[in-house]
Formats: sequence, structure tokens, C-alpha cells
Amino acid sequence: MFQNRKKLVGLCLIVFTLLLVSSPPFQQFASLPNEIRLFEGMSSPFSLTFPTVADVESDHPDIVGVATGEPENVSAERTIHAFKAGQAELMVKLGQIPLKKVKVDVLPDVKVYPGGQSIGVKLNAAGALVVGHHFIEDHQEKVSPGEKADIQVGDMIVEMNDVKIKNLDQIGKIVDEAGENGDTLDIKLVRGKETKHVSLEPVYDKKEERYRLGLYIRNSAAGVGTLTFIHPESQAYGALGHVISDVDTQKPIIVGDGKIVDSNVSSIEKGTRGAPGEKFSSLDESKTLGKVTKNTPFGIFGHMEKPVKNGVIDEPIPIGLSEDVREGPAEILTVVNGQKVEKFAIEVVDIVEQKFPATKGLVIKVTDERLLKETGGIVQGMSGSPIIQDGKLIGAVTHVFVNDPTSGYGCFIEWMLQDADIPLQPEQKPKAS
Repeated sequence: MFQNRKKLVGLCLIVFTLLLVSSPPFQQFASLPNEIRLFEGMSSPFSLTFPTVADVESDHPDIVGVATGEPENVSAERTIHAFKAGQAELMVKLGQIPLKKVKVDVLPDVKVYPGGQSIGVKLNAAGALVVGHHFIEDHQEKVSPGEKADIQVGDMIVEMNDVKIKNLDQIGKIVDEAGENGDTLDIKLVRGKETKHVSLEPVYDKKEERYRLGLYIRNSAAGVGTLTFIHPESQAYGALGHVISDVDTQKPIIVGDGKIVDSNVSSIEKGTRGAPGEKFSSLDESKTLGKVTKNTPFGIFGHMEKPVKNGVIDEPIPIGLSEDVREGPAEILTVVNGQKVEKFAIEVVDIVEQKFPATKGLVIKVTDERLLKETGGIVQGMSGSPIIQDGKLIGAVTHVFVNDPTSGYGCFIEWMLQDADIPLQPEQKPKAS
């Protein structure tokens, strides 16, 4: 009898638990986020379906406040208000029993000018990039002093005999001087994240009548792309949405200095399945727009030397965080003829949730009939084109799908802002002593 009663009570508890966890109020409570991000000045609904007994309190009401609408209506939806940048915690309580903590990050209110302008990029590496080995005939045999010294393709030569390398002319003079004096060169190079020193003896090239390293080297690169944004207060900019790599080594170029210049789109080769298209542009190096100081997986960054606007959206617009992005219609700004920035329709077809920076956050598809007719979709030179959804800058075009030029990847704008040194993090709360 007692055992039967225990079984009945246990069964009732199981049924009650199943009904509770499957009920809409419990499901909604379980779906409450652990963290919310808002820009200062924003408000956001904070819904609970058990409002008559639950309460929500903020530990820093000066940073985040909670309102329930009409005081006499206990079932009114709560709204959280972000007053100023900082961090706060919301505590959901049932009476005096704490149920859940929700961290709220209030971010500085950031607005930027969207880009879309076609730009030319000129980069000088922070040294001399090794792109191959050159063999010199020495006493009836062919040798490469650089290869013998274990200098590899992709290495960046940054110093020779304690002299920082800023241009290739320096190298010729240092090598000739060492060769004529019979000296060994001390070469400092960067290989990935490692810095190394190697010793090298130059070899006299009879054909060229001068001493050689036996290396093919380069220290500059050029190309075209699209400006993504300009920060009004600092004039910091971001462009391209992807890293610039050396054409031969496929290694990212470490920037010594560089600039972005005016670019005029003269023609477009349409993209087809298996063959990405391309913008053809002429660069005006006499019209420098800004300096390049960084080359990262999310593009190039620096500061503008003069303000520029795209003629389509001439006022700063808000940033859309990754959690604000939704599948559905959006727009890109880009140039297909001359220097005229235009707006074209696209669709965000997939969103990759990212807690840490990664380049492929969005999958987009061009839906604009005119753009499809003129370019076939996404073409080289379009990378960096800003993606706008619901009036917010949410990302930038980065890559085209080789087998489907109508589609490609985009990156979230917050990762580009981070590399542009535009703060999107709230100030940390001081710890209690």
C-alpha cells in the first residue's frame, strides 16, 4: 500500500514536471538570454509570461533601468532602458527567490558613414618579402646563398646588419658593401609569428657584375576594392573586408606604410559559374584619400586625410550587432561605373552565430536585376561593399562563391570596427574591494 502510494506520488511529480517544463511561461523563461547587448540610449522589450509574481531588478539602475509600462497593469511587458555605456545585471526574482541573472552590456553609441566608394590600394611591406630563390653561377655550380642560409619563401626581411629595410634600394647597397669587404650579412627576418636571425655570404654574379643574395624579393602591392565605413569623430576607416596577401606566397602583407587613392571603374568582366568576374579600374595616385596602417583578416584600416561621402547616404547611420542581423532583404552600396556609388538589393540567406571574430559570418545573395545584368553578381573589387539592413550597417561583402557568382560571404561589421580601434565594449565595472 505504501509502495503504491510512493509510486503514485512519483508519477504525479513526473507529470507535473513535464507539464511545467512544456508550459509557455517556463519555455519563455528558459529562453531568456544570459547576456544582452544594447547601445546607449536604446530600449528593448524584456518579456515574461508570469508577470504577476515575477520581478526584474537592475543592480546599476543608472546604467540600465527596468520599466513595466502602466504601474496598475501588473501584466504589462517590461522594457529595459540603456542610459549610458557600462555593465549591469538584471535579476529575475520570484518573490524574494532569485531565478536568473542576465548580464547587460551597454555599448557606446557608435554611428559611421557608410562607404561604397571604389578605392585603389597601394601597400608597402614592413621589409622585403621573399617570393622565390634565384640561383647564381659560382665556380661552375649554381647556388642560392639565401636558400643555403635557410631563408624561405614567405619570410619578411626586416633588418640587414642592424639597418631597418624600408626599400629595395637599401638592400642592393648593403649587399654590395658586404660582398666587396668579404663580410657576412646578419639578416633579421620574420617568419609567421617568429623572428629569426640568419647569416649569409653574398655571391658575386658575373653576369650582373654585382653581389647577390640569390633571392627574389618584393615590398609593394597594389589593387582595388571598396570602402566600407568612416568613423566621423576619428576619421578612422575600414575597407575590403578581407586580408591583402602577396600574389605569389599567399602570405598576408605586413604593412610598413600605404595609402588608399581615388579609383574610377572603367569596365566590368561579368562573373560566371567557375569564373569570378572583376572590376577594372584606373587609379589616381595624386588623390590620396587616406593612410593604410593595418592589414588584418577583416581588411585594411587607417585614417582618412580628407572627409568623403558617398552621395547616397550622407549622414552617419547606426551599427547593427551580429544578433540584430536577420535573414531577409538588405542592400549593398558599391560602384559599377565611374565613381558613382549606387544601392543594390540583396538577400541575407544565412547567418553564422559567432562569439569570436571570424570572416564568414553571413551568406548573401544578389537579387537586384540590374546588378545581375551588369556584373553577374559579386565580382572582384566589390569586397568591402557595405551591407545595410533596417537602416543599420551590419557588415561588408568579402568573397564570392566561385560556382555561384550571385552569392558570397560577408563579415559582421563589429569585427571590422574592432580592427579599426573603434571601441564597442563597455567600460568594466569597478570591482568591489
